[in-house]
Amino acid sequence: MRELLEAVADGSLSPAAAEAELRGYVIGEAGRFDAARDRRRGVPEAIFATGKTTTQIVALAETALETTGRALLTRVSDEQFERLEAHLDETAPAATIDRRSGAVRVTTPAYDPPSLDATVGIATGGTVDGPVADEAELVCLDAGATVDRVDDIGVAALTRTLDQLDRFREADVLVVAAGREGALPTVVAGLVDTPVIGVPVSSGYGHAGDGEAALAGMLQSCTVLSVVNIDAGFVAGAQATLIARAIDAARD
Repeated sequence: MRELLEAVADGSLSPAAAEAELRGYVIGEAGRFDAARDRRRGVPEAIFATGKTTTQIVALAETALETTGRALLTRVSDEQFERLEAHLDETAPAATIDRRSGAVRVTTPAYDPPSLDATVGIATGGTVDGPVADEAELVCLDAGATVDRVDDIGVAALTRTLDQLDRFREADVLVVAAGREGALPTVVAGLVDTPVIGVPVSSGYGHAGDGEAALAGMLQSCTVLSVVNIDAGFVAGAQATLIARAIDAARD
């Protein structure tokens, strides 16, 4: 406790960072940021941008950078990203920004990224499923896993799937995102001995085309398959990260 107080007094530690050390979270005008979630859960808190004002997003991102050295944001719109990027250009010009569709990761120069001896394979049924897979990919990269990604291999032309089997079998865990009837994760899971996480995507149309058909199909899979919610790329990436960490620890 005394060391923290002395660090705040001499300016080497910010009040927010000290608060994060003491309570695990920081209270700000935009809400509470769980700075200790990564240590406690193995998955960092992501800033969900949908429904938040730009001011709230910027404030939470600043808190994340100040307390953990990196900020992970999801469902960021183009307008929100432009405002965030402009703010960071002024306040943290040395920060590195990695944007993949609506997912954004910001790191400070002092941040020491982790590294895992594990590979996460990520596949999409069609190009339209890409943004959801992007979210999963950024979470896995943030955790330090190697990502092997292949897109547009839907089962409408099954050879596109079968051509990738060797890559799938080399991965330690697979995240497979698909819309329409959601068949791709089921097919892949029946051909590999790798854990498969299915992500139903709201990329269809017509009856149950908002992802419900894909979700129902994956839940009814006759192969062993784990399933997350519709468009839940972050959750799929987080689950894959936990598996990758366990594998990395076992290899050590």
